[in-house]
Amino acid sequence: MMDRFRETAGPDADLQTLSRGVNVVGLDSQPSDMIKLHAELFKKHGITTIRNFDALNDVNNLIYSGQCIHEAGLKHQVSVTMMELPPGCEGAHDPDFYEMTLRQILDAGIPYDSVCFKDASGTSTPAKIYETIKRARKMLPEGTLLHFHSHETAGIGVLGYKAALDGGADAIDLSLAPVSGGTCQPDLVVMWHALRGTDFDLDIDIEKVLTAEKVFKDCMKDYFMPPEATMVEPTIPWSPMPGGALTANTQMLRDNGILDRYVEISHAMGDAVRRGGFGTSVTPVSQFYFQQAFNNVMFGPWKKIAEGYGKMVLGYFGKTPIAPDPEIVKIASEQLKLAPTTKTSMEVDDADPTKGTKAAAKMLDEAGLAKTDENLFIAACCKEKGITFLKGEAKVNVRKIEKAAEAKPAAVKDAPEGYTVTIDSKTFSVKLEGDNAVVNGKRYAVQVKDGLAAGTGKVSAGQVVAEGGETILAPMPGAIFKLKCQPGDSVTEGDELLVLEAMKMEVPVKAHISGTVATVEVNVGDVVSAGQILLTIG
Repeated sequence: MMDRFRETAGPDADLQTLSRGVNVVGLDSQPSDMIKLHAELFKKHGITTIRNFDALNDVNNLIYSGQCIHEAGLKHQVSVTMMELPPGCEGAHDPDFYEMTLRQILDAGIPYDSVCFKDASGTSTPAKIYETIKRARKMLPEGTLLHFHSHETAGIGVLGYKAALDGGADAIDLSLAPVSGGTCQPDLVVMWHALRGTDFDLDIDIEKVLTAEKVFKDCMKDYFMPPEATMVEPTIPWSPMPGGALTANTQMLRDNGILDRYVEISHAMGDAVRRGGFGTSVTPVSQFYFQQAFNNVMFGPWKKIAEGYGKMVLGYFGKTPIAPDPEIVKIASEQLKLAPTTKTSMEVDDADPTKGTKAAAKMLDEAGLAKTDENLFIAACCKEKGITFLKGEAKVNVRKIEKAAEAKPAAVKDAPEGYTVTIDSKTFSVKLEGDNAVVNGKRYAVQVKDGLAAGTGKVSAGQVVAEGGETILAPMPGAIFKLKCQPGDSVTEGDELLVLEAMKMEVPVKAHISGTVATVEVNVGDVVSAGQILLTIG
């Protein structure tokens, strides 16, 4: 896709992508060989500039990644991440904190071509934006391009951009309808209008822009956009949920039939921020906050620590702006069986045999895939999902509007000769003859009435599950990611039976008894609801 962008845009266009410091393009952090390979590959495939940020504003995570970007021949836009803390919080994310972060970047000698202040949640107040950008302008060498990035999710994006320009910013990010506003950046036409009569000008031909928006709207007409994608949400400062994460998370909730829990989860996200050390709510940290909020709502407060959130408060992604709540650190350490660390993220990952080139090469060999640099990078960053993608088996998640099919008279079908019914893995041949049902050749009298009446027949436990057996139920909605057992396998209490995937988390389902797997009721890729039977152990 990057090659096609370059081909379409031509050789002179400045094409930019994002990098999450040591996390490069994923939720998990990467060792030094993958950080270097990321920069080399993006240069190879036509990118000009990489906007490089760390969600914790830990400058240690920007040093090596910035060097790799520069040495690969790319332009490095080093970034400071911003947000507004939930009301009642203080201790970071103010102009003093951002000035300190920028000073650390400059003192570290990180090579850069431009500087960006990035507010993915769009919650920073205009007054704070103005003061931060004004201080940054004074600190940076004359002629340094100073960029400000925000979203319209909280409804103050246009005002925040005007504050950034007043403070000395050179560039702002805007978007085109129909995807502008709401969770995206403010609209280009709206910003053009807001700046009329001021000292600032976007230097655009507005009529050409209007024509471009018309074309873009036509191109997007068949694509589904959730209503929340283009809405302003006044309560975002209490989360604060970034625009890029909001619709990804609501779509996952929608897919799992629990969108009605979104308000609860969004509210709980504020508590995850308060107690988690004030990392900026931008990927990957925003997803850690959301996953922990999800777990707190679905399982009870702090009963289940999300792996990413737990590793963050324990220091595995770097140093948080303030120390996390000691109680949460203790709970995370106990549940994840990990000790807190003060090592840098890259030190931890370079020593991890499950990460990096060698581990990725092994995965590719096992899957029978070529060990190209591109494949190595995808396998290392995306693990099993990367392998699934490379094998052409990944699910396409592009949503299009379903058009109602033209109504046609229903064809009259002959009644089937009979039915095949499977109950608890047992198959029955059923043929209906008036008030009789012939089941496996044996005739039974049957009577069917509308409505539900209290049952008088008794069903023994052995008819539902194998004698002395137990059902294993889905603890939450999700999709089956891995199956680790099959009928006939002997399992011990505590053994991992399968892995659910929900909200970008892998949730292991373990045996609560020892025995033999009697039935497996699901397949990889199946979407299940909470409480659904997954398998039985006899």
